[in-house]
Amino acid sequence: MPEGPSIVILRELTEDFVGKRVLQVGGNTRTIEPFRMKGLAVRRVASWGKHFLVQFDGFVLRVHFMLFGKYAIDEDLPDRVPRLQLRFARGRRLNLYACSVRYLEGDIDGLYDFSTDVMSDAWNPRAALRALRAQPDTLACDALLEQDVFSGVGNIIKNEVLFRIRVHPESRVGALPPTKLRELVEQAREYSFDFYHWKKAYVLRKHYQVHTKTECPRDGTRLSYAKALGRKKRRAFWCPECQRLYR
Repeated sequence: MPEGPSIVILRELTEDFVGKRVLQVGGNTRTIEPFRMKGLAVRRVASWGKHFLVQFDGFVLRVHFMLFGKYAIDEDLPDRVPRLQLRFARGRRLNLYACSVRYLEGDIDGLYDFSTDVMSDAWNPRAALRALRAQPDTLACDALLEQDVFSGVGNIIKNEVLFRIRVHPESRVGALPPTKLRELVEQAREYSFDFYHWKKAYVLRKHYQVHTKTECPRDGTRLSYAKALGRKKRRAFWCPECQRLYR
């Protein structure tokens, strides 16, 4: 599933379409009427967490890439039919594959709270701390995946942040010392920007410390693995030696 930094990159790549008119639409979507966009100009593109947003006059196209979604700009993926295709002048096009698409009525700023987006200039870490303190029994691995607290944080970021701050994923939020709680909030944003820069440089996987790995890079301990950890039942990788369990 694309995480927040990947959607920010998509937003940057599609900013050239702002002000351009949609000449043709296509794709196999059955959840929206794609021809509503035909002839309309793109007013804005934005990202909020894992949502890619395209603003038209009076409504927004919301795209969520789910587990296996992809996109292609000015090219077609071989042997794939797009869920939605937007065609512009001079043969330019945006193809969206294996994703969820829907319309939202209104404007982006009225629909989304950007203070929860870890990569937004409006990100509010104090609000994130308050939200965490209000759920003391939540496991750290679940807390980082709460999109109304850490919009854009996905499973890779979760695993790597907990390794960075040396916290076991099954630690309870209410048991974390204040310094660790602040580190969790700070690193949710800092690692997201690291992820963004590494992905743009095509070196993201080289920087994984525990995600999909078998040995701790700090102490050589064999990493623990769970296929479906916590309430959200997501894959987890951690070091049983250097990531402390706070109960």
